[in-house]
Amino acid sequence: MSLQAPEFFTELCLPLHDHAVVGNTYYATPVPGTPLRLRIDFTRTIHADTYGGLRVAVVHPERGEIDAVALSFLDHGTFHRRDEATNTRPNTKQYGTFDTHHRPGRPPWDGAVTSGLRDAIEQYTAVWFPGAWAASAPKRAAGRTPRRTPPPPTTPAGARTR
Repeated sequence: MSLQAPEFFTELCLPLHDHAVVGNTYYATPVPGTPLRLRIDFTRTIHADTYGGLRVAVVHPERGEIDAVALSFLDHGTFHRRDEATNTRPNTKQYGTFDTHHRPGRPPWDGAVTSGLRDAIEQYTAVWFPGAWAASAPKRAAGRTPRRTPPPPTTPAGARTR
């Protein structure tokens, strides 16, 4: 069964414009004109067809892999809400992981909260690709202008209303 990797990486909202998903792997060129590339794969667990995190690697086209880090779903709270809601116990196959068996019409990683992973990927890429996220990230829309809340109507302290 498909991991629906393109949808997962879209959910991560990585702001790297020059990227592609091939199979279950995300590839990016965070800084144009440099040979270093970013590769993100799903990490397997000891259980068949079960994934426990992401492996983020910096790759040079001639020298191969330069550096890599494993980011577990458990450490980054990716499935904390899902596991809590379904009463999934720690130290079970399903805890903090996902597998290829899932409900029809839903992705296998349904219930994932990816903000922790995204933050970790941003921190890692800042070391190897300084400024890449700032250069690639779309400008945030200005937030709403705060409205003044009118003060409550003044009534005498002991007055009754009917």
